[in-house]
Amino acid sequence: MPAKKGLPERSKPKKLCNLFDIDEEAGQVVEVELSELHGFRNHPFKVLDDEKMEQMIESVRENGIIHPGLARPRDQGGYELISGHRRKHAAEAAGLETMPMVIRDLTDDEAIVVMVDANLQREEIQPSEKAFAYKMKLEAIDRKMGRPKKGQVVPEFQGMKSTEIVAEGTGESYKQIQRYIRLTELIPDLLDMTDQKKLKLNPAVELSYITEDEQKALLEEIREGSPIPSLYQAKQIKRLSSEGMCTKEAIHAILAVAPVKDRSVTIKQEKIMKFFSSDMSDKEIEDTIYRVLEEWYMSQKGA
Repeated sequence: MPAKKGLPERSKPKKLCNLFDIDEEAGQVVEVELSELHGFRNHPFKVLDDEKMEQMIESVRENGIIHPGLARPRDQGGYELISGHRRKHAAEAAGLETMPMVIRDLTDDEAIVVMVDANLQREEIQPSEKAFAYKMKLEAIDRKMGRPKKGQVVPEFQGMKSTEIVAEGTGESYKQIQRYIRLTELIPDLLDMTDQKKLKLNPAVELSYITEDEQKALLEEIREGSPIPSLYQAKQIKRLSSEGMCTKEAIHAILAVAPVKDRSVTIKQEKIMKFFSSDMSDKEIEDTIYRVLEEWYMSQKGA
């Protein structure tokens, strides 16, 4: 049979319900007491009392909850919210006692995948929310791919990396998914700076590779008045960390120099190569220059 006109078969978005055997049509809408609805464990998405929440509360007062949430039964009784945390909060603020819910039996990993996909439909999502959501979904996929059912074949996912599967339908590349997941390695204060757009995403990713103590030293420097690192400075700090030289003093020295994009300093090769042997690599030359500058800086500071 000839293929139908339109989107080529290979370009159609792949659905994780095929991998997790999720029945998208299962479940029925019922009214559930708000007191019976419990938050999703380690829910990565924040419920904020902001302007949009005020608008939602006002809408709920006037129209009630139009779109039902999604939940699954809990072993302890009641239901675990999968989708609808903000709607529940608005319903409580509006004085409602119940809200419509679709109740569906889902395993832990199925619930994680559905919860993440449902919440990623929101217009504004903070980097920290994406970071932990993508990480939870990746771990669920890794667990599922590691224990396929006997005879199970999911052709559309064969040969794909787990991060590529996570990226399906998100509008993000799998490399961007990896970058977001790296943010989960940041200490909370630096992650908050990323959410507040004080620390940009790419520098934040670079800083996620330094140790927790080094991140705390960096945070202390920022609180003492040093600027928030640019991408270039973040890469320098990351390199120092890999070499075991990332002290608070070294971080201060890096942040004390304006980012490269704000300066125009060029050193001619013929002026510096006379100090180095021809068999030295570019990295060895660069590292030597940096160490000499750091020693000079420390000597000036102690003078």
